[in-house]
Amino acid sequence: VQLVESGGGSVQPVGPLILLCAVFGSRSADHFMGWYRRIPGKQRELVASITPGGSINYATSVKGRSTISRDNVKNAVILQMNGLKPEDTAVYYCRAAGPGGNYWGQGTQVTVSA
Repeated sequence: VQLVESGGGSVQPVGPLILLCAVFGSRSADHFMGWYRRIPGKQRELVASITPGGSINYATSVKGRSTISRDNVKNAVILQMNGLKPEDTAVYYCRAAGPGGNYWGQGTQVTVSA
């Protein structure tokens, strides 16, 4: 299973930031899918996740300005964020977890700048 993230780069505070995680080699809908990030100097943290049953969880720091969703046509998971803050600057990673194992993408840098 391979995960490929896209959509990072430099983004203005108003947003939107739209990150896409495409899954190759398996059905994304069968996996727990999560977006994580590593802020410089800190440990990697969960940003948002969605289970195969559709349960969604957001980190407190992004709740209310973030949406995670599935695109089953693209076999992907999408994270959209608005109202971005400098502290959202980080490397964002996609994760897929299921009966076959635990998989991570290589990460995509997101830099919030006016």
